[in-house]
Amino acid sequence: MSRLIRIGTRDSQLAMWQAKTVQSQLEQLGHKSVLVPVKSTGDIVLDKPLYELGITGIFTKTLDIAMLNGDIDIAVHSLKDVPTVLPKGIVQAAVLKRGNINDCLVFKKNEEFLSQRDAVIATGSLRRRAQWLNRYPTHTVTDLRGNVNSRLEKLENNDWNAAIFAAAGLGRLGIKPENAINLHWMIPAPAQGAVMVAALEEDEEILTICAEINHRETEICTSIEREFLNRLEGGCTAPIGAICYINKEEEVNFKGILLSKDGTRKIEVTKVVPLGKHDKLAEFCADYIIGKGGRTLIDQLQRSDKTTNIYSTKTLTEAQLELFHRDVVAESNDAIKISLNRIPKSVVRNEIKNVIITSQNAVEALLTSFSVPELQFKNIYCVGRRTKRMIEKRIGKVAHMASNAKKLAEYLVEYIDGTEVTYFCSDLRLDDLPNILTENHIKVNEVEAYQTKYDAIKVEQNLDGIMFYSPSTIESFLKQNKANGIAFCIGETTANIARKYFEDVRVAKVPTVESVIELVNEYYI
Repeated sequence: MSRLIRIGTRDSQLAMWQAKTVQSQLEQLGHKSVLVPVKSTGDIVLDKPLYELGITGIFTKTLDIAMLNGDIDIAVHSLKDVPTVLPKGIVQAAVLKRGNINDCLVFKKNEEFLSQRDAVIATGSLRRRAQWLNRYPTHTVTDLRGNVNSRLEKLENNDWNAAIFAAAGLGRLGIKPENAINLHWMIPAPAQGAVMVAALEEDEEILTICAEINHRETEICTSIEREFLNRLEGGCTAPIGAICYINKEEEVNFKGILLSKDGTRKIEVTKVVPLGKHDKLAEFCADYIIGKGGRTLIDQLQRSDKTTNIYSTKTLTEAQLELFHRDVVAESNDAIKISLNRIPKSVVRNEIKNVIITSQNAVEALLTSFSVPELQFKNIYCVGRRTKRMIEKRIGKVAHMASNAKKLAEYLVEYIDGTEVTYFCSDLRLDDLPNILTENHIKVNEVEAYQTKYDAIKVEQNLDGIMFYSPSTIESFLKQNKANGIAFCIGETTANIARKYFEDVRVAKVPTVESVIELVNEYYI
């Protein structure tokens, strides 16, 4: 073969090792080659912009451009760094036999920190960070970047307990730290430990040559891992791990994992199929992860890279967060904290003819202070469907429910049985209900069932809107923040207060958190 194969490579020590390995295998088969280190793309010009070619990989972009410009014939990469979708005109030509797949922990003194509550571990990988925090949630993970030697130097010069490396990278550079252990429990990155050769799709001669050094078993396994990654990733950088191998029984074994960035959530899948029946393995495993909550987790990961545009003054559940429009990046925190009071026994010593309960907090306070048989209430009047549902489930039948306190007061003025009510309320409450009743000669006995404490946080971002659930959530929020954006309110009582501060106030159709979310979504449609 007279053609001289130009092998493109980055000029780092590890990249040069990989390129020389490819060169050695080619030359053993009688093919001549030369290494072409490619350092910068500043003076390279293409006829088409990079986005049209699909060039995205931070570690592969320079070589992709050089190959498309005809400066090199093949490019050598660490396969785990290669985007799952290659640029137009470039294909995977070969994968060498895989090396060590494990992640490796290099520590400074000893391994005692593994059993301690506090330790500092360094890594620049989201996947390693998430898996470490999942296993050691009280540890601190700090960022670490650079080539292998510079990262080892940073470990030595900083007050860290350990750092995580790819075992293959250490081995290929001949670095064997005394204090190091393989992390067999940590699922590696898809295609970790594999070296890949890329070439132009139209260069049939080069593709034929590269096929001679291709390791079929490694190709099968890494292709499954990368397809799994592609089906889950959806364009976002996520903590995803995958490992696939073929055992002596010719069975393809796969294990995949998806985590939240902080490691608090983990979804795993394991599957074994006969070799030859593995075509749908990646699809099956990705679908399994998605079905177990992976889609929600990936959506949250994608949103985490965006700026918050909606703030909720009540902590939202995961199920509620799933309801938002895809353009919404919501942050939530309880703007008020509730402290239940101990209600004196004398309050319920005798049967109470008319009782008013305007929140679920008052129900909780009553049930904390008394047993159900002690709550001898003849007529119970309440505000809100959920409060009604809670009362009827835990105390007794509700005589009448209104959507807000003012409407309840207007109903009682006309239909109350008697001229006296007992109102279980908060230390912070609006005056509408007691004022209307008093003006109409109905005596109101107020019992402070719970205390409402302002606990809002300062929100740094410019928001499109804020979700409010009571007048007190508005007051609390405004103690720390300015009234900017839209006020999305759970009901008219809350909206009336919001109108004092916000120009744009919108009210949910029904007084539920889900209805407020629906109101937010309407804004983004």
